[in-house]
Amino acid sequence: MKSLFMKEVRDAIRTKHYSIKTEHTYLYWVGSYLRFNQYQSRSEIGGADEIRSYLNHLALDNNVSPNTQKTALNAIVFMYRAVLNIEPGDFSDFHKAKGPQKLPTVLTHDEVHRLFTQMRGPTRLCAGLMYGSGLRVMETVRLRVQDLDFDRLCVYVRDGKGRKSRITTLSPHLVTALKAQITLVSGLFRRDCSEPLWDGVYLPYALHKKYPRAPFELGWQYLFPADNWSIDPRSNKQRRHHVVESVAQRAVKRAVRAADIHKPATCHSLRHSFATHLLQAGADIRTVQVQLGHADVKTTEIYTHVLNRGGQAVVSPLKDF
Repeated sequence: MKSLFMKEVRDAIRTKHYSIKTEHTYLYWVGSYLRFNQYQSRSEIGGADEIRSYLNHLALDNNVSPNTQKTALNAIVFMYRAVLNIEPGDFSDFHKAKGPQKLPTVLTHDEVHRLFTQMRGPTRLCAGLMYGSGLRVMETVRLRVQDLDFDRLCVYVRDGKGRKSRITTLSPHLVTALKAQITLVSGLFRRDCSEPLWDGVYLPYALHKKYPRAPFELGWQYLFPADNWSIDPRSNKQRRHHVVESVAQRAVKRAVRAADIHKPATCHSLRHSFATHLLQAGADIRTVQVQLGHADVKTTEIYTHVLNRGGQAVVSPLKDF
């Protein structure tokens, strides 16, 4: 039952054109849920009570983060709706995992400069896009050559978080480095084209059927390609994928240490810093919301809380020290 049922779940995920990362995540949590309840057959799969019991187990016994618990719930609900054709019910009353409200880690302009001085090559350019355009790390590594518009100084973020697309700003200070990166990509592209075993770059949503030549065009190639080919796990074709997120993440972590920055800064801190520095420069919150791709302005308002802390909001009573 397990392998056949999990294949059904996997096929349902692929029908929805979810990313390979989402596929792996959903399969993990669906499998965990089935094992927790010790289901042996499809007919044994229960309803809302079993789901609630599992979610409480994650919160109370495993101490998972709120986001992890939410991801598990999304995967389970997907299984019920897309595979079992059952509405699983309402879970607003279950014991949710609680976590402290955290303010984003924001770097100063000087810290950003010091961080960049410790970085080299494509990962430095990735960091520049995360800070200069407010991109998430996955949005950065997934960029393709055609997503850059040097004339309009903008970046097209396609199929970002929540499968939403947007246009964000491009710093003119990155143009020269980005053009050099495209030259590097062109060299790899010409080399790949000369190899008969190369199957072209991956295209989402079966676009290769509508545009059969697109996988073999420069514009569709990843801006930050991997060093070597890999086998596409869905099609078994040989492709040159983009670099994995961890390449940029490790490079930023190393740079934070080398720059002697005593903050828990990560790639996402560069995006936080982009938003905060825009607001400091006088940008209105609605503009920042659009640049970041937030569906709700309340998400963006967290950066106003950062600005309102310290000397900009309260005058300290300390005078003589």
